[in-house]
Amino acid sequence: MEQYHILVIDDEVEIVELIEIYLLNEGYQVLKAFNGSDGIQILEANTVHLVILDIMMPGIDGLATCRKIRQFNNIPIIMLSAKTQDMDKILGLGTGADDYMIKPFNPMELIARVKSQLRRHLYFDKQNLIKTEDSILNIKGLVINKKNHQVLLYGKEINLTPTEFDILVLLAGNAGTVFNTEEIFERVWKEKYFESNNTVMVHIWRLREKIEENPKEPKIIETVWGVGYKIEN
Repeated sequence: MEQYHILVIDDEVEIVELIEIYLLNEGYQVLKAFNGSDGIQILEANTVHLVILDIMMPGIDGLATCRKIRQFNNIPIIMLSAKTQDMDKILGLGTGADDYMIKPFNPMELIARVKSQLRRHLYFDKQNLIKTEDSILNIKGLVINKKNHQVLLYGKEINLTPTEFDILVLLAGNAGTVFNTEEIFERVWKEKYFESNNTVMVHIWRLREKIEENPKEPKIIETVWGVGYKIEN
């Protein structure tokens, strides 16, 4: 059985060691960095399957580190934050993170998030997300290649995170179908939806930032008020 390597980047040694204990107990290999620069170097030199990244760090903070990682790697990133403001969550996901947790957190919940992201990123068969068996989706000027995770918008390549890609495939592959936030969360994250979770909303916002001419007046990903989201043919 392949062992998966998790990179933990946090300037708080106690937090890193706590996370390491729980990850090792689950059979993961753990790489550690205590600042963003070292974390990026470790990621460039090693095979890493997932990153746990703190936002508030001296020097290169977690947001800047996440942006740099996304320039060369598309693996899942879970961000940690000691702040509870929604803006921190939005900024974190806006840099390309796949999930976030607020400190202090339950270590077992973090492990569950890690497993979910790895399962979705490494194992999840995206054919289960869509009705069509085609490997190419063409809709609203988008060409979505599910085999190589490539998205073109009127011929221009669009860089999406794995989570953004999965949401887009779900909506585009079921054109005209309205999905509420709970359905999107449970089908993409493969977890039970919990109340007051705005993760889907933030990812939709980020998708619109990347594919809509005017994200405030979206023409591709439409909002059906009080119901959910859809992409029409």
